[in-house]
Amino acid sequence: INIVVIGHVDSGKSTTTGHLIYKLGGIDKRVIERFEKEAAEMNKRSFKYAWVLDKLKAERERGITIDIALWKFETTKYYCTVIDAPGHRDFIKNMITGTSQADCAVLIIDSTTGGFEAGISKDGQTREHALLAFTLGVKQMICCCNKMDATTPKYSKARYDEIVKEVSSYLKKVGYNPEKIPFVPISGFEGDNMIERSSNLDWYKG
Repeated sequence: INIVVIGHVDSGKSTTTGHLIYKLGGIDKRVIERFEKEAAEMNKRSFKYAWVLDKLKAERERGITIDIALWKFETTKYYCTVIDAPGHRDFIKNMITGTSQADCAVLIIDSTTGGFEAGISKDGQTREHALLAFTLGVKQMICCCNKMDATTPKYSKARYDEIVKEVSSYLKKVGYNPEKIPFVPISGFEGDNMIERSSNLDWYKG
């Protein structure tokens, strides 16, 4: 199955995808250590997982995803290809190419104060990407409320509930059935709730 990772710029798409592929054994630990060292030298320590996907030097320096990075991993049931699509507006063309090949979309939502609001605003890419995905025929979606380690307070259930309510209401307008869309609170950088349940998010029962 082809999975496209979409969402507003800086919502943590590349970091989450890179970390997930690392956890699933798709990347050698030494490679991550090398990326960590390179990222630290450029004062971008928090980008180490994103660099797995952001292979182009220009992307690394700007800290954004330009091209569509493809990674593969296997689960017991599926052979999966992850398409990490760019979040910046000027790369929307690449985004359309990526989405039109996908069976399922993972919408990464920045849960931090200001971050979520920017993505869901009238010109935000949380809205734009969700609409594009639906229009291009990607009918299955999972929403990940990312950066739960940076909410106020950390791992806030109230913030998660607020986001689920607002995003569900928007997805319904777009044409999705919100009851069929799972929402998962995660931290793409810390790794909470990505493969195993996290004790930081023990209120989440999904």
